[in-house]
Amino acid sequence: AAARGGFVGLVGRTPLVRIDSLSRATGCEILAKCEFLNPGGSSKDRIAKNIVLEAEASGQLSAGGTIVEGTSGSTGISLAQVAAARGYRCVIVMPDDQALEKRQLLARLGAEVVLVRPAAIVNRDHYVNVAQRRAAEIPGGFFANQFENLANFRAHFLHTGPEIWRQTAGAIDAFVMSAGTGGTIAGVGAFLKAENPNIQVVLADPQGSSLYHKVNDGVLYTHEQAERRIRRHRDDTITEGIGIDRLTANFAAGLDFIDRADRVTDAEVVAMSRRVLADDGLFVGSSSALNLVAAVREAERLGPGHTVVTVICGSGSREFTKLYNNDYLRGRGLLPPAGEPTAPVL
Repeated sequence: AAARGGFVGLVGRTPLVRIDSLSRATGCEILAKCEFLNPGGSSKDRIAKNIVLEAEASGQLSAGGTIVEGTSGSTGISLAQVAAARGYRCVIVMPDDQALEKRQLLARLGAEVVLVRPAAIVNRDHYVNVAQRRAAEIPGGFFANQFENLANFRAHFLHTGPEIWRQTAGAIDAFVMSAGTGGTIAGVGAFLKAENPNIQVVLADPQGSSLYHKVNDGVLYTHEQAERRIRRHRDDTITEGIGIDRLTANFAAGLDFIDRADRVTDAEVVAMSRRVLADDGLFVGSSSALNLVAAVREAERLGPGHTVVTVICGSGSREFTKLYNNDYLRGRGLLPPAGEPTAPVL
């Protein structure tokens, strides 16, 4: 094959992997798109590439410019690398409760990292709001706006979805995916439904997120809101970068194509991360483990002989602080005390 053109040229065309242990257990083909094999290590490389290329084409971003974004980490990492490859400065605003290794990597990639206290989106000091103000203050600043910029949706509608369709030769019964910005499930779901309306598109949602009820009941709601906490940042889940309390433009673009949502608990995420590491040698991050839990449920719902596709968004290498920190997990009641046996994963 011909050589690809630099960092941007390496983005996409990731392989599908069969998750052998889960496929055997369910009698279905459970396949995962290996987005952790993108050059920046996550699925966010796709949206970073498309956001920047569309901004260049529209004149929003030009030579000497600065890319500014509010992110929980992975999109910032991807944007920092695309910025370096295209000759831009990069400023990343992120909550200070995210995994330490993410901010360390951002700094190593040359991004200016601005840490802010966690806050709800209605608060002017929410990391996205701070990033938007920073971009407006910098000459030549460009606010990437991953949540509302439909270049995100288009990256998946035009590329990720068609890749999955080709790789499965159209033999796919369900697509299961979590949502942070919502771009992946919306873009892929919209494309797959256009090819075959019978394909089931299922949202995998972490505890504490409102999207589960938006999909299933038509209302953005989670029980924490009844506790008068909607204006506060919630620390309800160990997962990072997924599950939100608002309807983004990207999620809205594909909402009509999502058939239902499944809620996944932190305990299930932890158990699945250990299971696929022990049985399949796959070292996955929290959102990927969550996707796999929901994929198993969908396979069980459909019954043997079906094909369920999900996404391994990133590896566990950015989550030693939380997901792979046993002391942290024990403190949250997600692992038994040291010295006690861990319950087997069924």
